[in-house]
Amino acid sequence: MGRTTLAALLTAAVVLPLSAATRPQIPAPPPARLPAALTAATLATAYRANRENAAEAARMAAAHGDVSRAAADRTLASPARHLLHFDARGTGQATEVLGDLAQATRVAVLVPGSDTTLDTYARFHAAAEALYRRLTHDRPHTPTAVVAWLGYKTPATISTTVLTQGRADQAAPHLRELIRELRTLTAPEPAAISLLCHSYGTVVCAGTAPALTGLGVTDIALVGSPGTGAASAAALHTSARVWAARGAGDWIAEVPHIEADLFGTTVGFGPDPVSPRFGARVFAAGPGGHSDYFTPGSVSLANLARIVLGETTEVSRA
Repeated sequence: MGRTTLAALLTAAVVLPLSAATRPQIPAPPPARLPAALTAATLATAYRANRENAAEAARMAAAHGDVSRAAADRTLASPARHLLHFDARGTGQATEVLGDLAQATRVAVLVPGSDTTLDTYARFHAAAEALYRRLTHDRPHTPTAVVAWLGYKTPATISTTVLTQGRADQAAPHLRELIRELRTLTAPEPAAISLLCHSYGTVVCAGTAPALTGLGVTDIALVGSPGTGAASAAALHTSARVWAARGAGDWIAEVPHIEADLFGTTVGFGPDPVSPRFGARVFAAGPGGHSDYFTPGSVSLANLARIVLGETTEVSRA
């Protein structure tokens, strides 16, 4: 049954990518020229350069007639936004900081799943903002920061790419580089870093995990995961604590947690991270659905904040 389901998904997934390919490319400037080495002292310069780049991208998108993209770029060009990296070309990429990164002792990095682009970035930002507000509410005297990392080309939910590790393999070195950068930016006392990974983002985090040893990543939380491509938490080869959760209303539970060779391609991501055999620390996520893990007031958000703050004994278990 698992093979049949995956084969059907592969067949259906061809339609959307082919139709999407007809959309004309939105013109955008190349990324801004940033300081050769990003440090705490050059953060303000980088933020300003990326805001100016976003403003130029908004003007170009508007001239092209793409009102939606122009509005998204314009929002990111606001003086209140802190963009560590920004690239408006194609579906777009952005790395946004909430909080004072240079002073933070606890940093959460959010890694998104499928269908996250500049056009849909507002919902990703809302998740990061909800987490940051929860952190500052729970521990107002602890310097914290949240980094929303849209640093890779995410797959479409209905596509062949969402069933394979290809996009995750491409993303992994970029996520590793971000973590190294964060270690430098929070020096001389590097912050404790937590990776909070959602949906296909859990595949990205799993692929990056072995290369993060010694980079200050204390926790990796997998929420709404289709599987990670690893057989177990131990197979991630990380010293970080590995957590997993799934909301009671999350449709991802219906996805077959297997790996299969179809048409010469491995599809699927193996064991369910919330299953006992995977070996993660399973925590409560409440009744929410696939997009509800960062909903203000939710059980899942409260537990994710506790993980970021190092309050591991306070995390409620499933």
